[in-house]
Amino acid sequence: MWGIELDRSLDISLKRQIYQRLRDQMINGILKEGSPLPSTRELAQSLAVSRNTVNEAYDMLIAEGYAESRQGAPTRVVGGLILDQAKQSAFQQHQEAIPVPSFRADFKTGQPDLREFPRYAWQRVFQKALGEMPVELLGYGGPQGLVQLREEIAAWLLRSKGLTVDAGDIYITAGATQALHLVADLLHTDHPEILAEDPCNIEMIQTFIQKGYKVTPVPVDAHGIETNALSLDHRGPIYVTPSHQFPLGGILPAARRAELIRFARRCGSYVIEDDYDSEYRYYGEPAAPMYAMARDRVIYIGTFSKVLFPALRIGYVLVPRELQSRWRRLRTYTDVQNPPFEQAALAEFLRTRKFDRHIARMKKLYRERRQVLLDALADCFGEQWRPWGDAAGLHLAVEFAGMAFDDSFRDHARRSGIRTVPVEHHCIRKGRHTDKLLLGYGHLEPGEIRYSVQYLQQFAAEYFKEHARHR
Repeated sequence: MWGIELDRSLDISLKRQIYQRLRDQMINGILKEGSPLPSTRELAQSLAVSRNTVNEAYDMLIAEGYAESRQGAPTRVVGGLILDQAKQSAFQQHQEAIPVPSFRADFKTGQPDLREFPRYAWQRVFQKALGEMPVELLGYGGPQGLVQLREEIAAWLLRSKGLTVDAGDIYITAGATQALHLVADLLHTDHPEILAEDPCNIEMIQTFIQKGYKVTPVPVDAHGIETNALSLDHRGPIYVTPSHQFPLGGILPAARRAELIRFARRCGSYVIEDDYDSEYRYYGEPAAPMYAMARDRVIYIGTFSKVLFPALRIGYVLVPRELQSRWRRLRTYTDVQNPPFEQAALAEFLRTRKFDRHIARMKKLYRERRQVLLDALADCFGEQWRPWGDAAGLHLAVEFAGMAFDDSFRDHARRSGIRTVPVEHHCIRKGRHTDKLLLGYGHLEPGEIRYSVQYLQQFAAEYFKEHARHR
């Protein structure tokens, strides 16, 4: 009766099921404006529930304005409830039709091997941190982040990169992406402009584009941003990845770092240093941050997503002191703070050196996988390729002689089960790096790397043969 069916196996209470069924009939126009609802006694008998259950469902409808009740009269449906049925956009229909891709050769960049994360050790420190957390930390802790975590990050930067930092200059964020959003707001002007390496991480630079910034590209060579291409006609902040340029992999020489800082000072602007994975340098120590050269002009962004796991949304920023009060205000009115539990667990992970041991173990593993990738490329492509950049990170930029990679290549590769990104995808000005592909390897085991490179070589040979035939 009344088109109501109750499911007693659900966790939803019977009164809420009755409320939902009647509400949906009102919104869909099945129950018209002014229509009387059955008496509570009648509906209770037909549904085999208590009358009190129906009373409570009716009370919910009345409280939310779906129905009205007057003394001595039946409860009736109010007007203005009917909604037009939402039509699916063509984009939504298309998205639903696309299955989640499964790749036979997945060269995704920036992906650590999550199978190697020490989950048991993390679980132990998480439980310890939660058990020992003072009750006051369950409230609002402020926009800067947990003191213990900031102190441990400062200690880690000192022992890993020789960087002496005051914990008071460290600001915890929900990863590097949020950090860039805050920086974009922090440095926003009436006519915002940002100078960016070209190529750069095109997804990260979208943060500034969405904030209304004009992007001015500055070319990159094998060593990083070409500082001789900077012009005082452009006076915005400069976004760089000097410790491991993304995507080409170079380490920015000291003289160019100094020139960047001089340029920022002349312009009254800032260098935004994105240090996304410099912990993974396989020969020698990690490159020292630019921040050490000019704490007043460099905004340093660090993250734990590449060295631990991406779902851990914790990053940090070293903020110049003249910007810190504005930063705190921006963060307060964005989302106030990161959850304290993950911060406390990460602080303990750092304090007990479990983090250090994990980094050391993964550096060895990734160094071996990088060598497997180089050997597989030599076996499959002979001398028709060369690597770019330093021996670092979780991906390799590879130049292939006589080949040109564009969106068509990428799309055909995906349809054949290969995920790889041409460097051109990350270029602002197109045409300088058409012969280069990005091959992520951190998440692949040696056998997967060898198979994937062999499969890529077979696909590329067939693709370019067919491409030449149709010219």
